[in-house]
Amino acid sequence: MIPNQWYAILDSNEIKRGKPVGVTRMGQKLVAWRDSQGRATVMRDLCPHRGVALSGGELKGDCIMCPFHGFEYDASGRCTLIPANGRNTPMPKAFQVQAYPTYEAHGFIFIWWGQPPEQGQLPPPPWFTDIGANLTYAQVRDPWKTHYSRPIENQLDAPHVPFIHRTTIGRGAGTVSDGPWVVWKTPNSFWVIPLMRADDGRPPVKPDEAPPPDKPFHLEFIFPNLWQNYISDQVRVVIAFAPVDDENTLLYLRFYQGFMRAPVLRNVVSLLSMPFNILVAHQDRRVVETQRPKRSELRMGEKLIQGDNPIIAYRRRRQELIDAAKAGG
Repeated sequence: MIPNQWYAILDSNEIKRGKPVGVTRMGQKLVAWRDSQGRATVMRDLCPHRGVALSGGELKGDCIMCPFHGFEYDASGRCTLIPANGRNTPMPKAFQVQAYPTYEAHGFIFIWWGQPPEQGQLPPPPWFTDIGANLTYAQVRDPWKTHYSRPIENQLDAPHVPFIHRTTIGRGAGTVSDGPWVVWKTPNSFWVIPLMRADDGRPPVKPDEAPPPDKPFHLEFIFPNLWQNYISDQVRVVIAFAPVDDENTLLYLRFYQGFMRAPVLRNVVSLLSMPFNILVAHQDRRVVETQRPKRSELRMGEKLIQGDNPIIAYRRRRQELIDAAKAGG
């Protein structure tokens, strides 16, 4: 994983009031819960007393209670009660659960993975600036048996479309990949503008030989794990790639639409779109899960082509962020 980043790891609806939820994310067992005000908390699913999973416990107001001996921990991970010691006994500092800075927005639960800044507050997680309240969505959770970097790269890859998706979105698509153009919007987000055309004997146009096509369609990636397929002003596909561990990823796949605005019908339209989106995703999944190694790296011996420009851009920036986090301790 890239340290010192906000990761979308859960859908907001997966955490209900009154019951903690145990999940595996970032290669760790985590517990998520809401306090009495509905605020979300995410922490290690491990009581420091005897190693019990806190997700098997209960919620007591603004605290989570270990099911083994009743130890209670607040949202900061601080132990507030050791029943066997009595309520008025000072709490030993060693009884501290690792809690992660948590932010809830856009229907997702984000956690800050890494070291928070020494001074000041963390900025909110980045999001797509062109997704407004006029767009509604339906969502599915789709598990992939591979490192999260592989499905991200797959969604930045245009040359695979006429082959993997020849019966769906790639039907009739050309095989020659002009560009693809990579346009950086911020230091940690970029657009990919692909153009596939029929093979007429001409080599692919290089990105520096022509401006990108003047059309609204583009792909957008925000580090570390958010992607958008901007199909039109009224239609988008968004994916949050939640890292489970080094060999598993959970995709939160959303279809956004704004062309149907009637309160009931808009939800029906969004839901009816999901089987097709799942079909397309599973055409990818069948192939991507076979890639070796499961985790991509900047230098890993693959023989890349011009059409892989977006993947190269992703790998370079990912490595820069990892190196920067290591240099900062």
